Amino acid sequence: MQKGFEPIYSKESRALILGTWPSPKSFEMGFYYGHKQNRFWPLMARLAQRDVPVSIDEKKAIILESGLALWDTIESCTIEGAADASIRDVEARDLVWLMKEAPIEAVFCNGAKAYEIYMKNQYPQTGIAAVKLPSTSPANAAWSLERLCDEWSIIKKYMK
Repeated sequence: MQKGFEPIYSKESRALILGTWPSPKSFEMGFYYGHKQNRFWPLMARLAQRDVPVSIDEKKAIILESGLALWDTIESCTIEGAADASIRDVEARDLVWLMKEAPIEAVFCNGAKAYEIYMKNQYPQTGIAAVKLPSTSPANAAWSLERLCDEWSIIKKYMK
């Protein structure tokens, strides 16, 4: 069974952004949101007022230097391609240890499926209700980058 990525966080991470599970493109690239049409990294760059990160090190830096953390809700699952709708056999991640390692005050879910999994499996342990944000996936084409920025700007109050 495939294993997801390690969390990106520091002792200064105040907000946690959660996705569901890495896409095949992300696994191929070796890091979160690896599909070139996913708007996650352009969105983070706008929110942090930085250039769009290209390398994995630049992507980690934009998260860490902004006081954020990044991980996925799922430890393992069965999935067809990259479609969240096909996710089955979910084993949710244990987020409690991360909450002890970093001063997380808020949780933001990238899309409805991440929110659903978090609220069902992790919220009872963390006690921090998540905010459901529109997915940055290219499958969510109804949302332009501008609209995403407007909705996701709620994160800014937790960013350095």
